Amino acid sequence: MSSHAFTHPANTSADRCPFMPVFGPPALMFERGLGTELWDSDGKRYLDFLAGIAVVSLGHCNPAVAAAVSDQATTLVHVSNFFANPVATEAALKVNWLLDTATGHAGQVFFTNSGAESNECAIKLARKHGGRGRHTVVSAFGSFHGRTLASLAATGQPTKHEPFAPMPEGFRHVAWGDLEAMERVVDGSVAAVLIEAIQGEGGIHTASAAYLRGLRDLCDRTGALLMVDEIQTGFARTGAWFAFEHAGISPDVVTLAKAMGNGMPIGACWARRDVAAAFEPGDHGSTYSGTALATAAVNATIDEMRRIDAPALARRQGARLVDALRQVDGVVDVRGRGLMLGVALADGLDAKAIYADLLDRGLIANAVDASTIRLVPPITVSDAEIDEAVAMIAAAIADAMAASGGSAGD
Repeated sequence: MSSHAFTHPANTSADRCPFMPVFGPPALMFERGLGTELWDSDGKRYLDFLAGIAVVSLGHCNPAVAAAVSDQATTLVHVSNFFANPVATEAALKVNWLLDTATGHAGQVFFTNSGAESNECAIKLARKHGGRGRHTVVSAFGSFHGRTLASLAATGQPTKHEPFAPMPEGFRHVAWGDLEAMERVVDGSVAAVLIEAIQGEGGIHTASAAYLRGLRDLCDRTGALLMVDEIQTGFARTGAWFAFEHAGISPDVVTLAKAMGNGMPIGACWARRDVAAAFEPGDHGSTYSGTALATAAVNATIDEMRRIDAPALARRQGARLVDALRQVDGVVDVRGRGLMLGVALADGLDAKAIYADLLDRGLIANAVDASTIRLVPPITVSDAEIDEAVAMIAAAIADAMAASGGSAGD
């Protein structure tokens, strides 16, 4: 059998697809990317305003990151964690520097391979820090923290729990943004509150500064840890290095991934030094924690983001995108911060249908719920690309309204 026989089975039929059916049938097969652009296997060009779900924040095949990964691949890829390597050490120092600057506290990191693993690490750390009898983690309904059993149990979406019941014990959920509800459940059995500063999968909903400050005060009063999930918001996407900075709070634990390696699979759990000290040798681990290859991407990503002042760029390009979207008939609101945006559609417009139409037109976004289109383009997106994307969104909405026989919301 030739190697070509293995090239495209995923896009043919379900009985030939080599992948487990957890993602559904793939819509397209992409072969090449550069910056904000992607090209499929037929050569069609797309603007990528999903960026691997807020992952390639410096754009596809960023030259600085690609060069760092390529050079590292011919130098050192992986050694076990019985030994150190200078690349991971440098990355840990850089992540610590960013979070020390943002929180005012020195900390330590554990490198992971994904956001879910970062939250797993945080949950285990909270339990160890809290001790026996103080193991509960409280999070919000609508949240998303991962798909491993513990991170899924922390996720505030009961429909996602049902196929895997019974879920692990020690998790509670309260209404998003309701500080009084949180105060009613955070007691001496609670090890930590795990919260997103902006709910991503929940529909792009931004926590108010008052809510986050109230959670910080509540955790201070009760002795619970405040753990902020920055997996989708971190590394400049919201216009600050981390979304919690907008509220002026200092978390005890921060979980990271997505944009951290601009596409390389890596994440991290960061904690204040006194909190991280709860872990002892053997309490946690990962074969691939802090590989030289993945952390080379981290170093290059952070260096490049600092060089271009990525937080300021996200603020500027986000403002341009928001201003343009708010002029589109059928858009009733634009939620979020920086370049993490949810486009709320008027009544009668179906976000999934709009998403499908946009894909046909050559714009990649996604329907995060029934009435919201999520836009998380690379931070390096150009003015011209923003204008092109908004024109496609306006055309898709206009066609949907025309097909329904009138203006949406009538």
